[in-house]
Amino acid sequence: MQERKKNRRDRWDGWYIGGLDPVHVMMPYFFGDRTINEAVLGEVMDLTEVDKYLAKKNADNPEFKYTWFHFISAAVAKAIYLRPKMNYFIAGHRFYERKEIQIAFNVKRQFSDEGTESMAKFTLDREGGSPMEQVHSYVQDFVTKVRGKGEAVGVDNSLKFLTHLPRPLFRLLGWTLKKMEYYGCYPKSLAADDPCYSSCFVSNLGSIKMNADYHHLFEWGNISFFMVIGEKKMRPFWKEDGTYEMRNTIKLGLTVDERIADGYYFAKTLRLVRHIFAHPELLDLPAASPIEIE
Repeated sequence: MQERKKNRRDRWDGWYIGGLDPVHVMMPYFFGDRTINEAVLGEVMDLTEVDKYLAKKNADNPEFKYTWFHFISAAVAKAIYLRPKMNYFIAGHRFYERKEIQIAFNVKRQFSDEGTESMAKFTLDREGGSPMEQVHSYVQDFVTKVRGKGEAVGVDNSLKFLTHLPRPLFRLLGWTLKKMEYYGCYPKSLAADDPCYSSCFVSNLGSIKMNADYHHLFEWGNISFFMVIGEKKMRPFWKEDGTYEMRNTIKLGLTVDERIADGYYFAKTLRLVRHIFAHPELLDLPAASPIEIE
């Protein structure tokens, strides 16, 4: 974990960000809450090089295949590492940088109407090896737990007891926890597995044959970034001479709290993600390896 000078306003999950310009300081007070400040982006990604990369990774027929979901999750984690403002959040009307880079997603135990879901949260080891291998190993272990043994994992364990509380106590508990979150003393034990306390929530709607370009942020927790993955499909890519070629693509729907950074910062982050899609082998390098883009 990155070392930095301590500040009395730091939280257990975030470093306080001081020295901001007056506009950003006033935003949490006058611009409304997180869901009012959503910025929505849509980006079609060319999977040509990713398909080649995954085919090479799976050439030895590993027991647990490498997928484009692993790739996208690793690419997002890498982008957040290199673009730290994407890991900012606002709590208690203050700006913080999250101490960990965490990608949350859900895993369906069975693809059926009755199949339950379990929430997972991957944490990138900044000093560790390949982000792709980190994600792949984590997902393999998590999927084995939820589908193999059928046991409660992640946030499911924390919520199991709370679901039996009577409604008045549930409401009081919710009010109390929101106040604790505002003042930075929300229980770490509850937040540790809660997907709303993460850098980005990735929703793989393409895996259930659903197309959606947008998902709202949550007022619960402090997450500032949501990604929706659509279905893979062939799309035309036009050339300068007016001709085109069909390529395998995937559309990403991005929702961010626009208060954490400006449009230029978001645009450059997207350029970085596109660069990773064009050069997927970059995710085989150690997590801390820099990536240069124009």
